[in-house]
Amino acid sequence: MSRSNSFALLLALLAVFLSAWVSFGVYEGLAQLEDEYAYQWQAQLIAQGKLKISSPPAAHEFVVPFVIDHNGERFGKYPLGWPVVLSVGERFGLARLVNPILAGLAVWLTYRLGQKLLGNKVGLLAAGLTLISALFLTYTGSILSHTWGLVLSLSLAVSWLDLIDKDTKLPGWLPTLTAGLSLGVLVLSRPWTAVGVAIPLGVHGIIQILRGPTILRKRVVGVGVIVLLIGSIHFLWQFALTGDPLMNPYLLWWPYDKIGFGAGIGVAEGGNTLRQSWINTKNSLRMTWQDLCGWGKYSWVLLLIGLWAARRQWRVWLIASVFPSLVVVYLAYWVSGPRYFYEGLYSLTILGAAGIAWLGEWFPGQQTRSKQQTNIQRGAVLIALVLLLLFGTTPYTPSRLHEIKDQYGFSQTALAPFQTPEAQDMIPALIIIHTSAWADYGVFLHLQDPFLTSPFIFAWAAPSDDPSAELAQHFPNRTIYHYYPDQPGNFYPRQIP
Repeated sequence: MSRSNSFALLLALLAVFLSAWVSFGVYEGLAQLEDEYAYQWQAQLIAQGKLKISSPPAAHEFVVPFVIDHNGERFGKYPLGWPVVLSVGERFGLARLVNPILAGLAVWLTYRLGQKLLGNKVGLLAAGLTLISALFLTYTGSILSHTWGLVLSLSLAVSWLDLIDKDTKLPGWLPTLTAGLSLGVLVLSRPWTAVGVAIPLGVHGIIQILRGPTILRKRVVGVGVIVLLIGSIHFLWQFALTGDPLMNPYLLWWPYDKIGFGAGIGVAEGGNTLRQSWINTKNSLRMTWQDLCGWGKYSWVLLLIGLWAARRQWRVWLIASVFPSLVVVYLAYWVSGPRYFYEGLYSLTILGAAGIAWLGEWFPGQQTRSKQQTNIQRGAVLIALVLLLLFGTTPYTPSRLHEIKDQYGFSQTALAPFQTPEAQDMIPALIIIHTSAWADYGVFLHLQDPFLTSPFIFAWAAPSDDPSAELAQHFPNRTIYHYYPDQPGNFYPRQIP
């Protein structure tokens, strides 16, 4: 193995370690966003070989965010791809390690992509910029689908370069297959993101079909056929859940959760508008630049330098266009946030790496000055990078991750009372959580399985409500207790009239 590859492998292993630290050290091994609870629920179900189950009795008391009760059946709204992958981790009790492992793969693929485009040094720099990014670690430490989407997007980009490379030593069918599989599975995992990722490569593919050599036309068509075959599973999945292949489960939770503009789309009065979408996008981009490497809102300046340095490299422009394509595509979605551009992260880190390489005269084909001048310039660039890491990334990334954790507040402390001998003596038990806040209830779902067969199951009720009589009829073999999160450790037995 070459020195460059060995160092890239080390960076990939560091990505696994840092992502696991975020998952267990910062997020305490707990889901933080409502989306994560839905993914966790779906993965647990799929790990048992099921896509849906019968709705539980008193289903409105057993709320799981984005898990839908429809025609007497309960299922998650999220597409099939990521829950299936996460279910592998669930089966072995290692769900929180799935994204950290994928993080290592993402860093390695970023290196390979940068290497193919601009050589070893740019590849290593791009992998390093990815590794230190708060934007990257925010999601690799979660159980959200974005890291899986990033790996698929990277796999597609690397495969596409192999597919169009006349000098590749790979058999032609291999990059065709991997490109088709990557985009097809991305459709099954994050459909609208797949559209954004596919547009630049799709336009390039159409040009090859119209003007390229016969062998390249066949490969591009082959990718399209594979994507269509795999992508069609999405409609089979919708049919299996709802009985209608065109029924998007998202709409069963929020009827306004649609792509597009106009009345009835989004939560704003009058629906989603281009003006509001532009405001959302500007805010999302501002957060993206801040979280990219922790170097403040001007991180994009380095990208401009990279674009200028690679101005004659059309393949770099092709890969760099994935990020702006996602930005434009997500203008049509009423929800905003940097995570919707996440699958194009490599566009930014490769351009940033190209900018650093040009400043340090490491850019391939760059005409360097005298050896002394070059060494001075490279030394200055390295010193600047060290200072940015010490005074930018190092303080920013941990504080940003803890800020996210504090925003949602899910902590193992809330679960500790259920691990005491006194609590264990109560099982099997049904605990009614009395609170008006989702965050005070949601954390307990970590102790409950989708089938409501776990030692503890949890119902959600307002502080003044008492659904215990109804629940006792449906769960006669469980002892019912009332629990108030602001009184941790105090279990109040149901008073039987």
